[in-house]
Amino acid sequence: LARQLAREDKVSLDDDVLYAAAYLHDMAAFTPWDREKEGIDHADEAARIVDTVLAGTGFPMAKIDAVRGAIKTHMFDRDPEGPEATYLHDADALDWLGAVGVARILALVDPNGGDPDGPKAVKMLIDNLSSVPQRVQSPAGRRMAKVRAAELRRFLDELGGETDAVRIL
Repeated sequence: LARQLAREDKVSLDDDVLYAAAYLHDMAAFTPWDREKEGIDHADEAARIVDTVLAGTGFPMAKIDAVRGAIKTHMFDRDPEGPEATYLHDADALDWLGAVGVARILALVDPNGGDPDGPKAVKMLIDNLSSVPQRVQSPAGRRMAKVRAAELRRFLDELGGETDAVRIL
């Protein structure tokens, strides 16, 4: 998606930087690197340790700072700098909207009644609709954000109509 957006905007991206950042941007959300319980954001931790994962792989280590920057700012609430960071940021943000955004959030619902439950997932979707679109940076990303936001809005409207404003979800 990042490459598609950049192509639409006629922006060249460094594939080494983009691919490394795209593959590894969420690595610290998982064991053995997860440090969220210690109050360390997964993007910050992944950016800090990405060189240890790429060392010895043949990755051009002169590009590691650009990879770190893209990883550190991939979340929609952060401000990316540079083309790879911008387009990774926008691709990640767009995946919280539209049909794929609905699928991602609903996949988090605990079928055993844990956290999040259905109503909390709907609140997450509503929150995404209100906060994500305005954080998309690139021209192509902003165009796609409008489309995906409209898809999400239609879904939420339909869901609200079929569930008495989600009170019977």
